[in-house]
Amino acid sequence: MLEKFNEYAKRVVDKIDAYIYNVVRGEPKTLYDAALHLIRAGGKRLRPIIVLAVAETLGADPERALPFAAAIEIVHNFTLIHDDIIDEDEMRRGVPTVHKLWGQAIAITAGDLLYAKAFTALSKAVEVGVSVDRVVKAMEYLARACSTIAEGQAMDILFEDREDVSIDEYLVMVYKKTGALFEASAVLGGLVVTDDEPILNALETFGKNLGIAFQIKDDILGLVGKEEVIGKPVYSDIREGKKTILVVYALQRLDREKREHLLSILGNRTAAREELEKAANLIISTGALDFAYRLAREYAEKARVALYKLPEKETRKVLEDLIDYVLVRDR
Repeated sequence: MLEKFNEYAKRVVDKIDAYIYNVVRGEPKTLYDAALHLIRAGGKRLRPIIVLAVAETLGADPERALPFAAAIEIVHNFTLIHDDIIDEDEMRRGVPTVHKLWGQAIAITAGDLLYAKAFTALSKAVEVGVSVDRVVKAMEYLARACSTIAEGQAMDILFEDREDVSIDEYLVMVYKKTGALFEASAVLGGLVVTDDEPILNALETFGKNLGIAFQIKDDILGLVGKEEVIGKPVYSDIREGKKTILVVYALQRLDREKREHLLSILGNRTAAREELEKAANLIISTGALDFAYRLAREYAEKARVALYKLPEKETRKVLEDLIDYVLVRDR
């Protein structure tokens, strides 16, 4: 089912990582070790794979797209470091989070370093033949995406104190927090070779909708995933009071007594495992999982339709496989 995607990933992931390691190096060693910690821990590299596959689909040598691909992955890891601090998470990708190992001060600084290094990587695209105009556009686009991510992160935090978050508000938040970087990944892949507005618009639509589908599936895994597979504690979203699509849906459908019970557990960081399981069962009892799966498929299909505007090549099939992967993944 995911044959093309898996083959492509095996071909390009080491190149992406090598480029990142070349850009993110320096002294003091402690800072750079902290900055590279989550990158070295693994990860799926979906976003840089999108950059490379889009560029190749549009006729570029994938080597020319490596600076943009590296920049996207560097930004992604910057957001993860800061996200883990905000959420007080202790595990990511099966290893301790950066702030757990090095403390908050170094972790914040490591995230800041990665943000700067992302733009260093972008600037190097000129050296491999990407026009200065398109590099500037890519910088503008990525900077705007980072602002959007910050807005989404703020919404996510503010939603923790609200009991009335709507599905529409949730969708705006996840577009900003997650969809914006998928969108930027697709557009930067396009900017390696073209300024064509219809193509770039199609790539925006693809990336945005894929990112929303990805986050909905992430919410699902946070409730029913296996800890040893997802690399972090299950039910952490409940413990942190996150208004995931599942929680938002459940709060709209539970009767008053059950709703109050769920709200009493949401955001309780000292809740026992048994209480967290009760909360999960309350959520599941509303049909929230079925709703979330349907919604993820709906956004994935929007992403798939947008891809049809790209040339029909093997690398477009990689992107189609990636959509399927987002829906079936278990981590």
